[in-house]
Amino acid sequence: MTKLSLPILSDSHCHLDFDEFKSDLDNVIARARRARVIHMLAVCTRMSCFAGVRTIAENFSHVYCSVGSHPHQISKDTCISTEKIIALAYSCERVVAIGECGLDYFHSNIPRDTQIDTFRAHIAAAQETSMPLIIHTRNSYEETATILEKEYVNKPFNGVIHCFSGPYDMAMRMIDIGLYISLSGILTFKKSNYLRNIVAKLPIDRLLIETDAPFISPSPYRGKRNEPAYIIHINKALADTKGIREEESALVTTQNFLHLFNRVTDYK
Repeated sequence: MTKLSLPILSDSHCHLDFDEFKSDLDNVIARARRARVIHMLAVCTRMSCFAGVRTIAENFSHVYCSVGSHPHQISKDTCISTEKIIALAYSCERVVAIGECGLDYFHSNIPRDTQIDTFRAHIAAAQETSMPLIIHTRNSYEETATILEKEYVNKPFNGVIHCFSGPYDMAMRMIDIGLYISLSGILTFKKSNYLRNIVAKLPIDRLLIETDAPFISPSPYRGKRNEPAYIIHINKALADTKGIREEESALVTTQNFLHLFNRVTDYK
């Protein structure tokens, strides 16, 4: 594993192509770099918008990207097939992951069968390309875990449960098949003791941190636009939860990031 200088941070999930960053993306990236955010993964939520995500990754050093369709967005895409996902994944060397994909049964008007079929198409693309899967799950923990476990038996793959706030048993089922758990600004909220109690019991070598920017701003920025520079607050919350120094938390989560997203090559 690559040995890195301290302290460094990696934002494993952000949405830099969203309109919230349209007017000042250069400044957002600059602030992140000053905060020692050495990697940012710009996550695709609609395959039809992939070109914009790819352009950002190509234009900014230390920004990489994924390709996929969020379960709330699949009705806006056409022909979400394993073959198309793979073709886009191989279209640019800055692509390092498949997703964001998964199941969301919270206020969703997308039929569950359609969500499941699309989720399986993304899983197959991850299996074929050996790129890790970025998994979204909301109000669907049991079905998500069951699908992932069954597909893993068919053909192993790697991935991460992003923005995790679910039960301990779900986290451990995913860790048991080799997946990672990513923590967002929710970890910093005053009312998130339930999550901190779960994270305290999870193995740190399976944890990542993310902003999910522009959403879920950590304390003390709640109610404001989130951005990758704010990952420092999530890292501090993780360090405090695990009873370790912030530098150690930053190093371990960055090493985990590089192990999972092994196509990333920028280390400075």
